[in-house]
Amino acid sequence: MENFPTCKKCGNGVLLPLSDYGREGATIQYKAWVCSNPDCGFNIRIDNGVVSIGSSLTQSTK
Repeated sequence: MENFPTCKKCGNGVLLPLSDYGREGATIQYKAWVCSNPDCGFNIRIDNGVVSIGSSLTQSTK
């Protein structure tokens, strides 16, 4: 089992890595990290080389 980093915002959850697919279908590992504590909501993600922290999360329709 992997050890994930503790969330520095809430200290209760752990940061879980999320992966995605690029425009050409290639896998992008660890594109985002989200806190496992639903009350926290901390997230960090990379889009086109830009790092975003704490932006709103929405569920994809895909």
